[in-house]
Amino acid sequence: MSQIETLDWAKGEGLLPAVVQDADTLRVLMLGYMTAEALEVTRTTGHVTFFSRSKQRLWTKGETSGHFLDLVDVQVDCDADTVLVLARPHGNTCHLDRVSCFPDAPGVDASPSQEPAHPCADVSFLGELDALIAKRHIDRPAGSYTTKLFDDGIRRIAQKVGEEGVETALAGVVQDDADLLGESADLLYHLTVLLRARGLSLADAVNVLQERHRPR
Repeated sequence: MSQIETLDWAKGEGLLPAVVQDADTLRVLMLGYMTAEALEVTRTTGHVTFFSRSKQRLWTKGETSGHFLDLVDVQVDCDADTVLVLARPHGNTCHLDRVSCFPDAPGVDASPSQEPAHPCADVSFLGELDALIAKRHIDRPAGSYTTKLFDDGIRRIAQKVGEEGVETALAGVVQDDADLLGESADLLYHLTVLLRARGLSLADAVNVLQERHRPR
């Protein structure tokens, strides 16, 4: 957020566009407008807040629906007249009860009934899986194994991570590649659930890895 002080508020007569992006899946969620006060409230409260041009007042996303956007970071574009807000949504962002105000934007369509798309696409799928698990944590749809894990509590989730860790280690020693990959997938899934149960995400763990590998 170090570049915020360079923002050109005069260009938009005190208003700047604010593009909101899911911090985990990188899906574009919505576009709003901010005043300097709205940005300051966002930074202070941790809930993304805009200036409503129709109501002529500040409004915090989720103040009525409860679908808040938890602030992760704010970035400034090259002209210092637009901000990119990285956030973690609590529920659907769009007032039409969609994940995004841009229904065709790339990313997971995290409706309770939908399973993750493109299971073998690339590592970025982990972000989509994390977003789906976060959605399960909020909605708790009946019949979902993830819901059952969350309902069983963090001790049971931690136990499952331990079990899957042992099974992965054993597969690495005495089983074939397919078994190792299967156990690794189970471990990643249960680890993601454990992190979410603690209010964390895979992105938080990746950030730790990135910090460790930055040049000193």
